[in-house]
Amino acid sequence: MAGTASFLGIVVVFGLLALIISSTDAQLQVNFYAKSCPKAEQIVLNYVKQHIPNAPSLAAAFLRMHFHDCFVRGCDGSVLLNSTTGEKNAVPNRTLRGFAFIDAVKSLLEAECPGVVSCADIVSLVARDSVAITGGPYWQVPTGRRDGTITNVTEANNQIPGPFNNFTTLLTLFNNKGLDTNDLVILSGAHTIGISHCAGVSPRLFNSTGPGGLDPTMDSEYAENLKAKKCTTPNDNTTILEMDPGSRKTFDLSYYSSLLKKEGPFPIGCGFNYECNDFGSYKTTPLESATVLL
Repeated sequence: MAGTASFLGIVVVFGLLALIISSTDAQLQVNFYAKSCPKAEQIVLNYVKQHIPNAPSLAAAFLRMHFHDCFVRGCDGSVLLNSTTGEKNAVPNRTLRGFAFIDAVKSLLEAECPGVVSCADIVSLVARDSVAITGGPYWQVPTGRRDGTITNVTEANNQIPGPFNNFTTLLTLFNNKGLDTNDLVILSGAHTIGISHCAGVSPRLFNSTGPGGLDPTMDSEYAENLKAKKCTTPNDNTTILEMDPGSRKTFDLSYYSSLLKKEGPFPIGCGFNYECNDFGSYKTTPLESATVLL
């Protein structure tokens, strides 16, 4: 899975994500702003190049923001709207960050082309450019999205995949968006950058069915070390946990290597390796199957 070509599957699926669950009211096309705001994408890229190297953790934040936005009513920027009953207040979105960065990019674009570039497109472009800056793939982003005006906290809570969802639930949520098992596996590779917190893994370390409360689907040495040295109490909500230890600032494929060794912090990994469910009719695991695309 090494080499530049290994990112092919990720590029394809990010492109599909933008098209399949994008705003149904927009006619998307690459270089949509070529005539109305020809410098738009360069302005976004320049700002990302200026700031992301100094704050690389924001790359993961923007990719996550983009994903969460797309999973509710399509990629329409509705996650940006301020409302007490809006998506921002949904449980999965309370830890989103980078909104001031998006506002700053919007201000630059408004100065160049007032009222032309949508916030939805800004989120999509910032996510793409941030990933590319951190060593990840570059993919064409069809633009021309229209900003959504409806934001619903209940929809966000019900539709956005969560860290405690098992494989079956995650696959159902993805299927509801026209995405399949390969899409789920490949998009999960976005966890190669960024961080979580011990609260995201504590149930697998303290309240599971294995010895000492450990999740038996995790590598025992990995789990014991995590519990002894990192997430030492079940109620720790502040300690930072790298989702791809040693590589969280670089967009690469090592996250999958961790999953194959049962060292992923989230329960999704056991589903990829068929450790948690009866998948006797399958000849290969989802992770093995999707690997051919990477």
